[in-house]
Amino acid sequence: MKLLASVFLLFPILLFSQSFEKGEKLFIDGKFDQAQPILEIYLKNNPSNLKTIEYLGDIAGYNKSWDKAISYYKKLKTLKPNEANYYYKYGGALGMKSLGVSKFKALGMIGEVRSSFEKAIALDPKHIEARWALIELNLELPGIVGGSEAKAIKYSGELRELSPVDGYLSRGHIEEYFNRYSSAEQQYKRAILIGGSKVCYQKLADLYKNKMKQPDKANKVWEEYKNKK
Repeated sequence: MKLLASVFLLFPILLFSQSFEKGEKLFIDGKFDQAQPILEIYLKNNPSNLKTIEYLGDIAGYNKSWDKAISYYKKLKTLKPNEANYYYKYGGALGMKSLGVSKFKALGMIGEVRSSFEKAIALDPKHIEARWALIELNLELPGIVGGSEAKAIKYSGELRELSPVDGYLSRGHIEEYFNRYSSAEQQYKRAILIGGSKVCYQKLADLYKNKMKQPDKANKVWEEYKNKK
C-alpha cells in the first residue's frame, strides 16, 4: 500500500515534468503557438519556474505582445535580480513598446530602457547584446533626450575589447548611420578579415548595394564569400 501511495504522489510531479519538457521541445523547435498553452498550464502550477517564464516572455516578444513580454521579464527580474539577461530582455521589450506609443509617452520610458541595458552590463561586464542595444539607442535618440554619437562609439570600443568582430561591425554601423560610407566600408572589411562570417559579408554587400549604389562591388563580395566556403 505504501508503494502504491508513493506512485500516486509521484504521478502529478512526473506528469508536470513531462508537460514542461514537451513545451520546452516545442519552443526550441520554434513551434511557439503549440508551446505556449502547454507552458502556461505548467506555469500555473509552478509560478516561480524561471525557464517557463522566460520562454513565455520570449514567445510574447516574438508575437509582438510587448505588454505581456514586459510582464514576464519584470517577474523574472523580481525572482532573480542578479541575472543580467533578464534586464536586457526587459529593456528590449520596453524599448519595442515605446515605438508604438505617443512620442510623449515614449520619452517617459526611455530612461528605464537605458537603465535596464546598463544594469545588464553592470551585472555581466561581458554582455555583448546590451552594448549593441545601447549603441542603437544612442543613435536613434535625439541629443536633447540623451542620444549621443560619442556614447555609441564608447560602447563600440567596449565591444571591440570583448569581441573584435562585434567591435568592427558596430563601428561600421555607426559610420553607416551618419552616411560616412567610406569609413563604414573599412570597418566592415576589418570585420571580414577577423570573423569572415556571412553576417560580415552581408553588411559590406548591403552597404555597396543600398548605400553606395555599387551593385558590382556587392556581387564581388558575395562571390568572395561563396569561394571561401
